Amino acid sequence: MSQSLTDEEIVRRTLADKDAFAEIIARYEAKLGRYLERLGVALPEDREDILQNAFIKAYRNLNSFDPSLPFSSWMYRIAHNEAMSFFRARRARPQVVLNEEGEALITELKDESADAAAHAELRLSREGLGRALATLDPRYRDALILRFFEDRSYAEMSDILEVPIGTVSTLIHRAKRALKSAMPEAFTP
Repeated sequence: MSQSLTDEEIVRRTLADKDAFAEIIARYEAKLGRYLERLGVALPEDREDILQNAFIKAYRNLNSFDPSLPFSSWMYRIAHNEAMSFFRARRARPQVVLNEEGEALITELKDESADAAAHAELRLSREGLGRALATLDPRYRDALILRFFEDRSYAEMSDILEVPIGTVSTLIHRAKRALKSAMPEAFTP
């Protein structure tokens, strides 16, 4: 695989030679797998099925990719939509499991609450944060995961979630407020 090639160059190569699509899979399989896990797709075999469907859709629709937009956002949007279809089909609730990457979100929530609870210590476990995220409206949960766990910009989030960029800002604000409400014990002295 050519690490020095940009995503867009790999797309152009793939349009000329379909075998080059393996480079896209190699580049995105682990990233998208982690993203799906953070979205709440708990079982590895379910994540593999969703990834397979996402890569098939990407392969079939590669000609419709707009090269003026980031390819990574396009891939994340496809994986995101596949995950949402999975949850709807199974009528399943996400089972959010977090690791140490939740620290950025915890820190931001703690900083925002510093005025209200200046001397309070944030008592929060990863499991507690995962349970709280799982209770949120999916739009809010998805926005927090993309921003704090996937480190996506507002523009990328707008593209992935297919909402205006102003809506992304509103979703993040409301999501943080909802998350604080879902775990009040973490913000009491």
